[in-house]
Amino acid sequence: MKRFALSAALLLGLTPLSAAHAQDMPGKEIPGKNMPGQRILQRLDINGDGSISKDEMLAARERQFKKLDRNGDGAVDENEIEGARDAVMDRAEAAQARLGNRGRRMDANGDGKVFEDEFRSRMPLFDLADRNGDGKLSADEIAVIRKHFAGRAG
Repeated sequence: MKRFALSAALLLGLTPLSAAHAQDMPGKEIPGKNMPGQRILQRLDINGDGSISKDEMLAARERQFKKLDRNGDGAVDENEIEGARDAVMDRAEAAQARLGNRGRRMDANGDGKVFEDEFRSRMPLFDLADRNGDGKLSADEIAVIRKHFAGRAG
């Protein structure tokens, strides 16, 4: 069933949108910054005109096809689809494990629940990024932490 869904998404050209949509979901909305659809638009709007043309969608589909066609033979076979599915599942499992670990770390009193005060008090990423300890993140500090995580992801 999962294989059919991925195949259907590939055939219908939904893969670029669904991948971009997955990135569009986390976080709060900030007007003009990460409104629903904004990340999709940023990812696919090559010419920066604020909309996605058919040519831009075709270019996104072409990039996606090239990623899926691991052996470069001009066709995506069952093994390549299975490999893509496995990669997605591996990332999902890793994210699930990270979320579980974060939840346990936030549960300061170990009662199996994270109350608002526990949730608000745990900001290790902020503390890591705040290199000078002034309680504020400068553009340079944000850039350093983004570069660090981009290096780990890539």
